[in-house]
Amino acid sequence: MNYRWNFVPLTDEQEIAAKELAKGLNMSPVLGRLLVNRGITDVWEARRFFHPQLNELLDPFLFRDMDKAVDRLNLALARKERILVYGDYDVDGCTAVALVYKFLEQYYSNIDYYIPDRYEEGYGVSVQGVDYAYETGVKLVIVLDCGIKAVETIGYAKEKGIDFIICDHHVPDDELPPAVAILNAKRRDATYPYTDLSGCGVGFKFMQAFAQSNGIEFSKLIPLLDLCAVSIASDIVPIMGENRVLAYHGLRQLNANPSVGLKAIMDICGLTGKEITMSDIIFKIGPRINASGRVQNGRETVTLLVEKDEKVARMQANLINHYNDQRKDLDKSMTEEANRIVETLDPEHESKAIVIYNEEWHKGVIGIVASRLTEVFCRPAVVLTRSDEFATGSARSVGGFDVYKAVESCRDLLENFGGHTYAAGLTMRVEHVEEFKRRFIQYVEENIDPEQTLAQIDIEATIDFRDITRKFFIDLKRFNPFGPNNPRPIFCTHQVYDYGTSKVVGREQEHIKLELVDGKSANVMNGIAFGQSSQARYIKTKQSFDIVYAIEENTHKRGEVQLQIEDIQPTGKEL
Repeated sequence: MNYRWNFVPLTDEQEIAAKELAKGLNMSPVLGRLLVNRGITDVWEARRFFHPQLNELLDPFLFRDMDKAVDRLNLALARKERILVYGDYDVDGCTAVALVYKFLEQYYSNIDYYIPDRYEEGYGVSVQGVDYAYETGVKLVIVLDCGIKAVETIGYAKEKGIDFIICDHHVPDDELPPAVAILNAKRRDATYPYTDLSGCGVGFKFMQAFAQSNGIEFSKLIPLLDLCAVSIASDIVPIMGENRVLAYHGLRQLNANPSVGLKAIMDICGLTGKEITMSDIIFKIGPRINASGRVQNGRETVTLLVEKDEKVARMQANLINHYNDQRKDLDKSMTEEANRIVETLDPEHESKAIVIYNEEWHKGVIGIVASRLTEVFCRPAVVLTRSDEFATGSARSVGGFDVYKAVESCRDLLENFGGHTYAAGLTMRVEHVEEFKRRFIQYVEENIDPEQTLAQIDIEATIDFRDITRKFFIDLKRFNPFGPNNPRPIFCTHQVYDYGTSKVVGREQEHIKLELVDGKSANVMNGIAFGQSSQARYIKTKQSFDIVYAIEENTHKRGEVQLQIEDIQPTGKEL
């Protein structure tokens, strides 16, 4: 792929602020630039950023309806009512259900959990789920990571004498469901000052408020933070503000004392004894948690996440790993087929959006395929498949474009939809697919910035190899955890040369293992360029080239710095 290199500029005023920050913190001016890019302009803010504290978490009672939610939960416990913890079948929903169930189970036994079947019930609060609650004597349902649009279904539950508490983070419609309490910072009348919590994060805030109201020490909540970190990484929510506090301490919990279920998943991923990062969650832990809901039923994932017996957890983790293998096979074949369809329909890539429909595709993998299409073609994508008389699908976006609004613009064609800026789910009657495709693409073409469809790498600073000292790397690690609004920093170094020992590696000889020098220091830098073996011939010509890269620790040689090279271009090439 040919990337456009975008060098992120600072104003003169920001340059001064960056230098002052770096001086006050005794770190490289380059890292001062990174802080300013993240909106941090004074030493006090920087210290809070580097050392997030749990006492910085906001008062959960700032949520509108939090007092109602806690009162209703306390009433259920006093009356010994049966409680059902209900959630979506993705990582965020499953971790949210596990978190709330695990915490309440310590103090109350008349409690159950429920994950709807993706294929039989679809997304959100289903009639089948309400019927299950009624048949099992449930009086209170705590719904997590969904429910904000379930007006009719929750109305149906109310008729059956079942109350709902909604903990959601998706964008609501004008009409809210008839729930006892709705905890959602995106409500129009919201009072909570932080709007970017994951669904699991909202569940955590509910349990924090419940603990406060019952005199339970906050320390009892800390073991649940590993679930928060997994949800935050997997749901791709911003990692600044309150999410940074939860993710930072969640990673510490995940590395120091993970729950039995997560430990079993980590073991099967080959992460035992390694420092777990947000990338490990995104690429290894999260997909396995997701796989159960995609291939079978997400309830199995929750069963693993709440398991207390290590031996049982290992057996369950093996089963979920098997589902993940199945998911990968489906993902590969469907993505290849989708790529061929797009190339056939739009060989010149003239359209600004992708909408494809195949009745035979597996419903559980269409979200992954949509993500792959946005990565390959740099355009918003909707992938649809058939479910009875309906077409159901997933939408994914490129950086800076609100795909939820694009889907919402077609709402008169839809039976149901929901989501947020970068991802949405939708359902429509099959006969509306063609009209949806026409209108969705038209909306994108009228509203997207052409630059948003370019494959672009944002570069935060240009440096030389001599800048990459041990102290520089230690200070850089303090920017973790990385994610939206705090991306992994990408650097550029110009005029580097092969040291003479670079070579092509990988099962299919698709990667390059590099040893590089830049002519300005004696430093020989190790690097890895995944999927870029086509550049090897040029590198071996001894001519200079420019690289953009992230700096990371070599997992095979602890303590040694390695460059993860994102792109390579001949020196002087116009980018």
